[in-house]
Amino acid sequence: MATLPAATRSICPHCGAGLDAQLIDRDGRVILRRECPEHGAIEALAYGDSGRWCDAQRYDRPGASPLLRQTATAEGCPRDCGICPEHAQHTCLGIIEVNTACNLDCPVCFAESGTGQQPDGYSLSLAQVESMLDAFVAAEGEPEAVQLSGGEPSIHPEILDMLAAAKARGIPLVMLNTNGIRLARDARFAPALAALRIHVYLQFDGFDDATHLAIRGRRLQAIKQAALDRCAAAGVGVSLAAAVERGINEHELGAIVRFGVEHPAVNGVFFQPVTHTGRHPAFDPLDRLTNVEVIRGLCEQLAEWFREDDFVAVPCCSPTCRSATYALYDGEDLVPLPRLVDVDRYLGFVTNRAVPDVEVAAALAGLFSASAAGGTERTGDRLECVACGVGLPDELQRIAARGFMVVAQDFQDEWTLDVAKLRKCCVAEIVPDGRIIPFCAYNAAGYRAQVRAALAAGTTA
Repeated sequence: MATLPAATRSICPHCGAGLDAQLIDRDGRVILRRECPEHGAIEALAYGDSGRWCDAQRYDRPGASPLLRQTATAEGCPRDCGICPEHAQHTCLGIIEVNTACNLDCPVCFAESGTGQQPDGYSLSLAQVESMLDAFVAAEGEPEAVQLSGGEPSIHPEILDMLAAAKARGIPLVMLNTNGIRLARDARFAPALAALRIHVYLQFDGFDDATHLAIRGRRLQAIKQAALDRCAAAGVGVSLAAAVERGINEHELGAIVRFGVEHPAVNGVFFQPVTHTGRHPAFDPLDRLTNVEVIRGLCEQLAEWFREDDFVAVPCCSPTCRSATYALYDGEDLVPLPRLVDVDRYLGFVTNRAVPDVEVAAALAGLFSASAAGGTERTGDRLECVACGVGLPDELQRIAARGFMVVAQDFQDEWTLDVAKLRKCCVAEIVPDGRIIPFCAYNAAGYRAQVRAALAAGTTA
């Protein structure tokens, strides 16, 4: 099991140079430290609690290789994406950004999308998306989940055809990442998504005017409510995705979860500490939010529902990237699943196919996976399997239909890029030339700019 200090590799956030780096324990926090010949010593907060960081390493599991490796090892990670022979995990969740245009100009946007003319902007064709989906299927065999994103994908004129193309390839979980404006304004859109059995991943950062103005640039509370109500009426499942930034909306964590639990369309909340790449507010790299601060803030604000040990490090990626809990809700009380089953016991058997509890292990691994979305049919099936395997009481099995997932997901940026974590990344961008590039490398190691420049020039590399 990894301990501190730990050696790794990183990059300089100023010039991108690859550097030897160290994770150290300083005052109970994990600091990523390196030195650039040109820019000097560079430090950033990698994780907010060194004790929890060390404990999470017990969830580190060997990865599963993709069927295809698309690039060779030449310069070394993170310069050979992807997926190169050094990568140690397959892709649980593939992301296709279908456009760069948006109907918002958010002050926080790692993709740097917007309403204005973009010299390197693009809009993919249906044929391009179909080719990218085929590349994903070839690399994975049976992909678990894909998300169409942007920009704002709902404004793409072929978005429904693109979503249908993903479903036609047998991908069980197909998601639309959206700000909700079209859902709120177009009465036909939610029913169209329902007909395709699409899951909506909805930006939802809080309730205060100050939060909306700081993160999205305008007040969107009525838009979000209308979008969710249309989804509920059409039977579309929704996960709320909250960008969380220090000093802006960390006080709203509990209110977001409580709202989500009580809204009939919502079956999960994904908290994402702001990735400081693209557009973002000025910040102190030693005072950024990480998963542990988000989890603690939520537990303080909803102490009647959650405690810190309800959140399990997700084993399919590096264990400090994502922590999740799956809870049962009966309309009044919420009970996190880790209080009902010994999650540690079963997750420890995930890669050992000889144990008799393998089906229970697989079900738990599926729940605590980057490809899971609370309340989807597939997640419900897994929970039913868990219930059968460990003997949940009948009343809890009935409540299971109202399962609710809460996730804290800390993506890496130029300041926090840790090559050892990156090699285990299971969330990846699928790009038009068929490469599958780990999401954090795509944002932090220059791939986004390369892909946009190539598309703007009319090429696919």
